[in-house]
Amino acid sequence: MALWDFVKKQFIDIIQWTEPGEGILAYRFPMQDMEIQYGGSLTVRESQMALFVDEGRVADVFGPGRYKLVTQTIPVLTYLKNWDKLFESPFKSDVYFFSNRLQVDQKWGTPNHITIRDKEFGAVRLRAFGIYTYRIVDPKAFHLNVSGTREQYTVDDLSGQLRNTIVGAMTDLFGESGIPFLDLAANQDELAAKLRAKLADSFKALGLELSGFVVENVSLPEELQKILDQRIGMNMVGDMGRYTQFQVASSIPTAAANEGGVAGAGAGLGAGLAMGQAMAGALGQAMQGAQAGAAGAAAAGAGQSPQDVMQLLEKLHDLKTKGVLTDQEYEAKKAELLKKLG
Repeated sequence: MALWDFVKKQFIDIIQWTEPGEGILAYRFPMQDMEIQYGGSLTVRESQMALFVDEGRVADVFGPGRYKLVTQTIPVLTYLKNWDKLFESPFKSDVYFFSNRLQVDQKWGTPNHITIRDKEFGAVRLRAFGIYTYRIVDPKAFHLNVSGTREQYTVDDLSGQLRNTIVGAMTDLFGESGIPFLDLAANQDELAAKLRAKLADSFKALGLELSGFVVENVSLPEELQKILDQRIGMNMVGDMGRYTQFQVASSIPTAAANEGGVAGAGAGLGAGLAMGQAMAGALGQAMQGAQAGAAGAAAAGAGQSPQDVMQLLEKLHDLKTKGVLTDQEYEAKKAELLKKLG
């Protein structure tokens, strides 16, 4: 039994890895004080890749499948060691497994607001967040540039680097796009596609493929959002007189609880009503003036030529179309002109 334990400790016949859970990108197979038996087997499962490293130099890469470890199946390692074709001794190499399945629902976001120049608002500060998906496609590049000789390398170990890379590219792209903030929501898919293309080379340098990228939200700081909401509200109101009255009426409950009570609110309400009445008076004067002009035009039609009367009728019809004259008023003036024409 002791002899078997010694042999088992010294030589490895089967090399394989089963992921124990989520989040592991690279795993170094335990090789301390052990050698790989020549003719042993390597099993690489779907969604995995394996990498042989000999004396610090990257040798062979294996995709999914089962391999018998002989000189025919590990040609690069055979070349590095200068083995003779009949050399069948156990050998020492480090073996790394890599998970190349999709790493989904990876979150990114701006830790602070970024300042960009907006066509409509000038300089604005924005925040954005979303998700992305990636996978390892080049284990050699990932080993050389990222994971190295660590026993295990995880998604969490890499997330900070990727997130900062994304935010840097996003800041640059938002500044270049020239899309006004109010149009960003309608262009999130297009921005995501451009960001994915812009980030492709950065991910490739790490041995990764950026498989999916989503911009979920772009927003303003709270204080700027309040200002934008006020501006939107003003655009929606239109009638300043009615808006002022509405604002005063809305302030009554608050004013009643403060010093001065409803009396203070009443003063504000009176000001609002006065403004509304002034605007109504101005509009009424304009209406009266237009109607008087229409009446004068009708009176001037007496004794005029048929051509002049037709021009007056056209003017009256235009006033009716604009809403200055009612249908009844128009018909009455029309009948009066036609009667005088006759």
